[in-house]
Amino acid sequence: MLVIRPIKQSDFSALFEMAKESGVGFTSLPVDEPLLYDKIAHSLRSFAPEAQPERYFLMVAEDTETGQVVGTTAIDSAVGLSNPFYTYHLGKVVHASRSLNVYNVVETLTLGNDYTGVTELCTLFLREAFRCGNNGRLLSKCRFLMLAEHGVHFNPLVIAEMRGVSDDQGRSPFWQWLQEHFFSVDFPTADHLTGVGRKEFIAELMPKHPIYVNLLSKAAQAVIGKVHPKTIPALKLLEAEGFLNRGYVDIFDAGPTVECQLAHIKSVQQSQRLTVVIGDVIGGDERLLSNTDLAQFRACVDKVNLNLKRNEVTLTAATAKALRVSDGEPIRLVALR
Repeated sequence: MLVIRPIKQSDFSALFEMAKESGVGFTSLPVDEPLLYDKIAHSLRSFAPEAQPERYFLMVAEDTETGQVVGTTAIDSAVGLSNPFYTYHLGKVVHASRSLNVYNVVETLTLGNDYTGVTELCTLFLREAFRCGNNGRLLSKCRFLMLAEHGVHFNPLVIAEMRGVSDDQGRSPFWQWLQEHFFSVDFPTADHLTGVGRKEFIAELMPKHPIYVNLLSKAAQAVIGKVHPKTIPALKLLEAEGFLNRGYVDIFDAGPTVECQLAHIKSVQQSQRLTVVIGDVIGGDERLLSNTDLAQFRACVDKVNLNLKRNEVTLTAATAKALRVSDGEPIRLVALR
């Protein structure tokens, strides 16, 4: 069984290995030891009761049979407050002349910080060998149970940055155009600098005025708002939850940023808070489950017996142990699909 839990200091080695496996373009998990130590420390402070408003909840997926850490998932409660959170917004400008009978609509990309302060779903990574069954859904959707149970700690608007198109060598067609005209820095370098928090070069070198999309290379234009092939399942899952692209894209690879009001996320709306009964589960319905303790958050997928008339859910003793809950305590649950 995979169980989601808050990261610990002892998980550093596994986190570092996953950072290396994630590759170029995965900005929130850079291959940088000091920064990864900082991320763990920030998360440990965030799960503490006296935590400050800028909270970063970094969790891992642990295989309970082997103790192996096989994935990560996180929620950043408020982006852009300490370091700028940049996006491009895809807009339109009309060039028209009635006397010449000319009417042209031109798309533009405008740099901005419109998402400052919103909550971000981030740092979702699952090791290749475990990309099967419901593991991906567990990593992604467990965050919705945390949002539903502890919404007071999060912004009413929730976003997720989707990894954009790049090749096996980490080359982004979109960045190649920016590099040629403005930056003279390759995509892996720019991606790494952003990942380690050195974002000042963006303000220093990024064009200050809107970019006319039709001036970009054809290859760059073709990937605006598109996701990396490995990111398609994650995007489809979020879209099924109600997330939409409002025209915001990443400034490096032009991958889409999707958003949804926290209260409108389907798994948040449809989740239920039921009382635990520990016993034998006969047949059962498969559900995504979490406890209601933020500091000791646990989530997993298992079969349960529901008794909605009594507002109860029957768990096996093993599942209750994994979730750290006892008879009579509440848990939150939701259907996987």
